[in-house]
Amino acid sequence: MFDVTFTFENEDRQPVTVSCAPGANLLQVAQHANVAIDAPCSGNGACGKCKVKLVEGDLNCWPSSHITDDEIAEGWILSCGAKVASDVTVIVPDIATAYQSRMQTADLSSGKEIAIFEKLMSDVKAAGVNLVNTFVSKNIVIDEPTLSDTLPDNERFENAVKSAFDVSKVSIPFSTLRDLARVLRENDFKVRVIGEMRGAEFFVYGVTAYGDKSPLCGLAIDIGTTTVSAALVDLNNGELLAKASSGNGQIRYGADVINRIIEQGKTGGVKRLKDAVVRETIEPLISKLCETSSVAPNMILKVCVASNTTMNHLLLGVDANPIRMEPYIPTFFSANDIFAIEVGMHVNQNARLILCPNIGSYVGGDITAGTLATLLWDKDEFSLFVDLGTNGEIVFGNRDFMMSCACSAGPAFEGGDISCGMRATDGAIQSIKIDAATMTPTYEVIGEEGQKPIGLCGSGIIDLISELFRCGIINSKGKYVREGDRIKVDEYGMGSYIVVEAEESETGREIALTEVDIESFVRAKGAIYSGIDTLLSSLDMDSSVVEHFYVAGGIGSGINIKNAINIGMFPDIDLDKYEYIGNSSLAGAYTCVLSRNAEKKVNELARNMTYIELSTYQGYMDNFIAACFLPHTDLSKFPNIKQEF
Repeated sequence: MFDVTFTFENEDRQPVTVSCAPGANLLQVAQHANVAIDAPCSGNGACGKCKVKLVEGDLNCWPSSHITDDEIAEGWILSCGAKVASDVTVIVPDIATAYQSRMQTADLSSGKEIAIFEKLMSDVKAAGVNLVNTFVSKNIVIDEPTLSDTLPDNERFENAVKSAFDVSKVSIPFSTLRDLARVLRENDFKVRVIGEMRGAEFFVYGVTAYGDKSPLCGLAIDIGTTTVSAALVDLNNGELLAKASSGNGQIRYGADVINRIIEQGKTGGVKRLKDAVVRETIEPLISKLCETSSVAPNMILKVCVASNTTMNHLLLGVDANPIRMEPYIPTFFSANDIFAIEVGMHVNQNARLILCPNIGSYVGGDITAGTLATLLWDKDEFSLFVDLGTNGEIVFGNRDFMMSCACSAGPAFEGGDISCGMRATDGAIQSIKIDAATMTPTYEVIGEEGQKPIGLCGSGIIDLISELFRCGIINSKGKYVREGDRIKVDEYGMGSYIVVEAEESETGREIALTEVDIESFVRAKGAIYSGIDTLLSSLDMDSSVVEHFYVAGGIGSGINIKNAINIGMFPDIDLDKYEYIGNSSLAGAYTCVLSRNAEKKVNELARNMTYIELSTYQGYMDNFIAACFLPHTDLSKFPNIKQEF
């Protein structure tokens, strides 16, 4: 057995040492030791993102085009292509761990996002979804027992609660019964009763001190493939008490759901994937929310999760493998009678876990929740709703009908499959402009003032490709056709555009976009557009009928819509028809936490939505191939796109 020690660059973390067998894969050793190393391709050597630096010991490494000779000389290796040959020590760079701790997400992290969120909530309420729930509390005084009054505590308590809430039945769960004697006597039989009205029945969630002012709370969680966002809400008045977000801990097992399903199928995989999202991601978020709002976890009485179909299965520890195999059948679309504590969430032991229902193998509860928030189901006009992430989900319709589909955009929008790509963390270039005459770029970098660039995130890549095409630097096939100081051609004739010179970057390496990168991203944008096109054409319609285009998801917050149209990712319709609506999935989950009526509505929407499986839909591949050009092979679809050089 050999010892592998992981040390961390610029992180307040202690080194992690783990034993492994000779020849063990270094990335897998890190994964099993819960060391976060970004590996969007799940360790198949395609992305080049899992670089670590060997400090001591021997590793048997595969050759890789992602590692330069200079990097090899400095000790850099791809962890997915390294086998342990002795006791070793490696440095995990800051960028490899920042995806989970400092990723920008479309949660509620800014005043703009909160304003968008509050508008969605207001619109849902205005549409007739009553946001009143049945959770209540009251201070009561109970007659103390005496030698002449020997009723047991539970009967004494039940009688007082029946009188206080005017109900005929009181249910006391074991978690409350267990502590009842102690709580009553510590408080001289004067207590605050917390529970839920269920018709003529009152269900007790807890008993606290008389006069306790702690709010009754609900927890809304959006579990994305890449990020997880959560919000704590006061169930009595709907007030947002706290919000938090982080990267999904499952990322180290692959950037897409297919790689995660494969990992779940391995020995111990069910527990690893569940622990990564619950123990490593959700539980710290709950702790942060409770600390921020000074609320005890036991006061969280209801939890609602909105996530895609695969994430729902991985969360519950349910076999997700059938989702990836034809005919793509999940274990469930909706699941009821689940308690949050059963999944591993440390909240009130009797808190129900509500899962927003799935509607297809690749259109899940995050989309049904998001659809609830958009209100397209309550409008006469035709609307499109697109949630951008590792997968692209699309809903089209109005109050009369709704159609949905999902397209596998892959990790490109999160920086995966792009040599200079990265997620939206510190050092990511998020927007770019290019001078058409000089080909000189100007850009904006995420992070504090003075932060040097490390790579490009999704919104920056969209801007860059749009600008390269606008300036005539690349053609419709994504090939470089202009010469200049920033255009470099390698020995194989492959062109690239240098965005940042080596001496200006954080890593000391140049940031450049290659023709292979452009090809990868064009496939991703082609998947989005062809999904929209196929969904509309299935109804003998085109984008001209769309009156409102809702854009949601983390990448949507930074997208320049005009540039997304320029590269053929979105339809060429009036910009005024586009609206960014933030994390609509979290907004929908928030609504369901507050209201049983919203729960019923989101289930109704799921039942009434028609799901199209694009992979089996005739004509989709033709649409996809046609969309894999800039902006498209059919330029009549993009009459307003013009190059300026």
